Amino acid sequence: MLSPEYLHALHNLPLAARRAAEGVLHGAHASRRKGAGMEFSQYRPYQPGDDLRRLDWRLAARSDRYYLRESEIDTSLVVHLVLDATASMNHQDDNGLTKLQYARLLCAALAYVATQQGDAVALTVLHPAGLQHLPPRADARQLPRLYHLLENLEAAGRFPDAATLAPLTARRQPALTVCVSDLYEETGEIEQLLTRLRAATGEVLLLHLLARNELEFTYRGAVTFEDLETGQQLQLDAAQQRRLWQQQLQQWLRETAQRARTHGFDYQQLTIAEPLTQALREFLRRRARG
Repeated sequence: MLSPEYLHALHNLPLAARRAAEGVLHGAHASRRKGAGMEFSQYRPYQPGDDLRRLDWRLAARSDRYYLRESEIDTSLVVHLVLDATASMNHQDDNGLTKLQYARLLCAALAYVATQQGDAVALTVLHPAGLQHLPPRADARQLPRLYHLLENLEAAGRFPDAATLAPLTARRQPALTVCVSDLYEETGEIEQLLTRLRAATGEVLLLHLLARNELEFTYRGAVTFEDLETGQQLQLDAAQQRRLWQQQLQQWLRETAQRARTHGFDYQQLTIAEPLTQALREFLRRRARG
């Protein structure tokens, strides 16, 4: 399995997404159905009642037989990636990666996997300056659009206000929403958004990003912590506070997982030092459930 540090060091998001996805796509089957889509797949004999516009007249002229051009078209599944790009995602782990850098790789790989499965992919970036939204598409140009948006993304500020988020839930459209966030919030605003998205779209997979230095509290000596969204600072001695920190963090994680499942979300905790494989497999597992 490829490490996130290796994928980031490629400095090539399309290549990194493809390399990350290779292992989990082996043996996975695209979910497609036959119809009158854009990608040509095969011929089948004409049957009374078929749409004559799909007849291949050139083949009929050569063979005196009537065949329809069939194509593979996408299933109805829309995969909506929702990425938290607030300032707390700039937190850096001991491996040198920030949460945003990991999230960028993860969203790119998820989009690649979804596209290979025949799904339409959308991306929404949650940013205080306003939503950056790429509507769902299943055409060949969607991945380059999505990669470009991710490559030029920077994390900043606090979570968007309710008025900014309103367009996300204004339209009801069946989709699998995949949210990538560290879940640092002030008044439950992320939880409220995902609850509304589940009501509007049907399914939510929540991928909760944590740094290993948060989980294991690897800091030493006197440490000054700064809230990346508010600028508030806290000074403490790492050795004295380690046990209390870890106890409170584990309690918060248990409560967070419980609330997520109470709301009907599929919840997966990830550290930004681990390969993307676990998240990609969870996505495929959730997708297979329909």
